[in-house]
Order: sequence, then structure tokens, then C-alpha cells
Amino acid sequence: MAVVDRTTHRADPSHVRTLATFAVATIHEAQDRTGLLAPRLRPLIPGQRVAGTALTCEVYPGDNSSIHVAGDVAQRGDLLVVAPTSPCDDGYFGELLATHLVARGVVGLVIDAGVRDVADLRDMGFPVWSSAISARGTVKQTPGNVQVPLVCAGVSISPGDVVVADDDGVVVVAREDALDVIAECRLREATEAVLRKQLAAGEGTLDLLGLRQKFRDAGLRDLDR
Repeated sequence: MAVVDRTTHRADPSHVRTLATFAVATIHEAQDRTGLLAPRLRPLIPGQRVAGTALTCEVYPGDNSSIHVAGDVAQRGDLLVVAPTSPCDDGYFGELLATHLVARGVVGLVIDAGVRDVADLRDMGFPVWSSAISARGTVKQTPGNVQVPLVCAGVSISPGDVVVADDDGVVVVAREDALDVIAECRLREATEAVLRKQLAAGEGTLDLLGLRQKFRDAGLRDLDR
């Protein structure tokens, strides 16, 4: 029997807003290169960045019943994360579901499966990251679990975690780690700002990053100036 948990503790909205200011690559590096979903998830509309609290949803192959259940559970600021229990590229999600979720305050969709009504979704500007596009529809027979921990595109995600997506991919930050990750992101951006100025002034990465001696020690020749 499917589980629907309406008691989820969501990440602090201020943490979500702050994480939304950082690139996915920055967040991934700041949390020790973890939390990055598989690169098969690509944005439907390039140039967008979105962050929200994970509204998790398991679907059975060819059945989008639990997405409709998730719409009933959704709260403003949620980002719907959908993972099939077995690989399936069917078009689980389209314009009607997007219209419903927008009205509920859902900020976007990450789905390791297919979507359809692509032109309409783009016209709406609804942020979607999916692993496939398919006109093949789904049935509504067997709901899966909603708001329980799941694995999406190779990464474990718990309800209420922070999900950030941009052109480079999708990353998840555990709700309880959000403040620490924010601090590391700020430190990383400050360090890169200094490095950027040095590179623009003509200094090289071999010396600025301490790579010259490292590569020399590894046996790479002709690195002496």
C-alpha cells in the first residue's frame, strides 16, 4: 500500500532563497562534490535556475497516479521530484498538471522520466528538468509513495530537502545541512572572485592553483619556466 506523508518538515524558506543564488556547480563543489543528480536530467527551458523544497513522488512504470496525489499534498515553494520505480521514458507530465501545480505554488519539476506538451510547458515558463520527452501517455491505476525518501537519478532525496537546478544540472542539499553548505558556497565564491582577478591580470592556473610542482612531482617534464 502506498504511503502519503503530510507531516514533512520543509527547509527554512530563507535557506532555499539563499541557495537559489548559487550555481549548481558551486553547491556541488561546496558540499564535497556530492548531491549531483545524473546528467541525463536536462532543462526543458535553458537559462532558468530554480530552487525549492523537495516534494518527493514515486511512480510506477507508465502510471502517473501519484503525481496527482502529490499535487494535493503540495505547498507553496515545493519542487516536485519524480522517480519511477523502474526505468520508463513515458510522458508522465504535461501542461494540465503544470497548470495545477503552478496554482498550488510548486516552483518546478525534476523527473527521471519523460514529459510531454513541451511547447505548452515552454510557453508557460514552467521549469522542468527531465531525462526524456515522449508523447506516450500514462494510466492512472496505482499510486506510489508520496513524500517519502527516494532515489532520483542516482541520488537519495528526502522530503523537505533543498533542490537547486540550472543549465548545469540538478543538485540536492539535505535540509539539515543547508546553513553549512551556504557558508561553504560563500567562501568558495569569495575565493573564486580573487582568482578571477588574478587570471584576468595574466597569471596562470599552474601557479595560482599550485599545480606546477604537483605535476612536476608526478613526472610531467618541461614545466620549468
